[in-house]
Amino acid sequence: MIHSMTAYARGEVKADWGSASWEIRSVNQRYLETYLRLPEQFRSLEPMLRDRLRKRLARGKVEVNLRFELAENAGESIQMNEKLAAQLIDKAQHLHTMAGIGQLNLVELMRWPGVLEANERDMDAIGKELMKAFDTTVDSFLEARGSEGQALEQMIIERLDGVTEQAAFVRTRMPEIMEWQRQKLTDRLAEVKEDLDPARIEQEMILMAQKMDVAEEVDRLDAHVAETRKVLKKGGACGRRLDFMMQEFNRESNTLASKSISTDITAAAVELKVLIEQMREQIQNIE
Repeated sequence: MIHSMTAYARGEVKADWGSASWEIRSVNQRYLETYLRLPEQFRSLEPMLRDRLRKRLARGKVEVNLRFELAENAGESIQMNEKLAAQLIDKAQHLHTMAGIGQLNLVELMRWPGVLEANERDMDAIGKELMKAFDTTVDSFLEARGSEGQALEQMIIERLDGVTEQAAFVRTRMPEIMEWQRQKLTDRLAEVKEDLDPARIEQEMILMAQKMDVAEEVDRLDAHVAETRKVLKKGGACGRRLDFMMQEFNRESNTLASKSISTDITAAAVELKVLIEQMREQIQNIE
């Protein structure tokens, strides 16, 4: 299966600590580029996120965005060590009774180490949940790239069929065109009143036929079609290989156009260029 570099996916996660959502989008790019937008408390996840993207993607400009919202009752809370507080109060009252002076200062009592403790959310645990949701979102993202890739593959196959049709048309018409050109040249020579060497005429016609012969170009077009189908069938990150194949297609179509001596062949060459350009534009989006 081939994959498009253009896709979008969104994943959500909800828990007692709050909610979060991942958004992943990408467009075509020659290499893999990743851009991450994360809340400050989750910056430590960046290396893991980039590593996981590199393992599953080959090309594309990928943007990852994390939205995080902490539940109102899930923030920091203050817990009191009642056992320690009771002991401190008992001792303070005992000292007050012994000394007969002073009052019990509750503010100072709360400042005693260990009486009050801030209970913070375990951000590491939340991070693990977020990474699990990220992996699920990446799965959806790859599925979207695959679906788009299938559409691109079908479009390319249809154009390859068109290239094959044009190549077959040129191959069928060439004998007739060569004979027409031969007769045309013979008629013009017949108009010349001077005697001409038949051997020399035959030699010139052979040279002309060689210059007009496009059998080699047509054969190479068929070979390029077969190779492109093979690349598509193999799948994977094949965008660069397909782009190279389009250059080869263009080379043959240009040569075919330069050798054309017939409006039919010229029209076929133009149609080939249109088909190749349509494929090339879509291949720019293939990973």
